[in-house]
Amino acid sequence: MICLALSVSGRNQELTRQFFTAELEKALSRDPQVIAQTKSEVKPITIGRVTVPGGEIREIQGRRVVTNGQVAVVGGEISQDPDGYAVTGGQVYVNSQSTQAAFPLMVRYVLPAGVRGIVVAGLLAALMSSLAGVFNASSTLFTMDFYSKLRPAASQSELVWTGRMATTAMVVIGLAWIPVIQGARGLYDYLQSVQGYLAPPIFTVFFLGVFWKRLNAKGCLWALAVGFALGVFRLAVDTPVKLFGVTYPEGSFLWIVNNIFFQYFAVLIFAVSVVVMIAASYLSSPPDEVKISGLTYGTITEEQRRESRATWNAVDVLASALVVAAIIAAYLYFRG
Repeated sequence: MICLALSVSGRNQELTRQFFTAELEKALSRDPQVIAQTKSEVKPITIGRVTVPGGEIREIQGRRVVTNGQVAVVGGEISQDPDGYAVTGGQVYVNSQSTQAAFPLMVRYVLPAGVRGIVVAGLLAALMSSLAGVFNASSTLFTMDFYSKLRPAASQSELVWTGRMATTAMVVIGLAWIPVIQGARGLYDYLQSVQGYLAPPIFTVFFLGVFWKRLNAKGCLWALAVGFALGVFRLAVDTPVKLFGVTYPEGSFLWIVNNIFFQYFAVLIFAVSVVVMIAASYLSSPPDEVKISGLTYGTITEEQRRESRATWNAVDVLASALVVAAIIAAYLYFRG
């Protein structure tokens, strides 16, 4: 796979880099919440750390999923595509606006009829499973964490009906949001920008909460509220531009906000969330030492330190270092 990536040149090489970078980042960043929750629930923690070398497999996954783009770029025994893709010299050139068609093109022309049906059925099954999980989680969150608190006396049938209505609402919202995603530079770019706007306050709460024992619940809540408000504000500024093509007056405040690169804006949200969390925590009473015992580095006892140290060894450290090194190396080489 890597030999194919290194063998192409010129326009093909640039397109290859784009394919690999996008797919690698997608593979490495997929479902981080699920991964974190799964590993943290493992008892004892030693068993959870055994999965650290699995990060190497996720790094390799970036090379595996990019096969679609490689086949579309490097070549194959594909005849002239009636949909308009230029085929010359045994190579299929897919322009940057049609990269999403690489995999369907392979399925349509490369796979035999029987295998083609199996692949399509597998794609539909995976799509249905993912959507079912998202809709089920969303409806459960709304029904159990919000509606049941507002109506404690609600019957089970009422809660079930509310969950169904919440699922329907999520489907409608998802369909209505498609034009916004289409107006962006691509689905992957849009997903990364949304995560960049909403993730910084969550990272702030977890990161500082672990390393700084003086921070308390009020500081966390204020950091989450202010950080999410900034993220939602940026989304509200960007959405009219992507959906309706609205242009703000050059040099205006909204124009500046809209033109800040989303990763830079994520850093801004993170910095504001840190300041708010620290200020709110120090303006209120400190947390109870008993309640946070063992939850932060400053409240870990010697016995807990020994127990933690006994759960990892040099192999775990080496495996973690290899995962980090592989990720950094891939980003450096395929940075475009």
